[in-house]
Amino acid sequence: MKFTILIALTVFSYSSTIFAQRAQNPRYTQKLERIYKHSVPLVDPKTAEEILAGDKEVLLLDTRTKREYEVSHIPNATFVDFNSFDKKDWKEMDREQPIIVYCSVGYRSERIGEKLQNMGFKNISNLYGGIFEWKNVGNEVVDREERPTEQVHTYNADWGRWLDRGEKVVK
Repeated sequence: MKFTILIALTVFSYSSTIFAQRAQNPRYTQKLERIYKHSVPLVDPKTAEEILAGDKEVLLLDTRTKREYEVSHIPNATFVDFNSFDKKDWKEMDREQPIIVYCSVGYRSERIGEKLQNMGFKNISNLYGGIFEWKNVGNEVVDREERPTEQVHTYNADWGRWLDRGEKVVK
């Protein structure tokens, strides 16, 4: 219930919070607005951090590739490969399970969020700006052994320009 209330508040206030956060890089905000369909409610990194710290029932899903996840991911994230997402793996899960999805910038995670919604999941949020924005605002990422790292896989060099903090990795 706490998660649902926080998400509702986030949906109503996300644009002012997010645009205030990204005021230093309006081109990034414009880029994200062009790629998002807004089919999955967005949650900004600060609110997501608060939700994750306060509600251990929230499932955090990293929807990037295995290589991206192994370079770094948000602590306690579960890997869900965008390229091999299978509805059968989710058949037995509680449809009320609170879930936050993320990828590099939020495009792939929005697609996975849509699939989960189509399967009847009700409490899905997409991390605004993905792991890039998570790191850009100073949050921690961890490596495959769950140790803090500065490395972030940038998907490719072009997308990497939106990562302001951390060590860019493209392999």
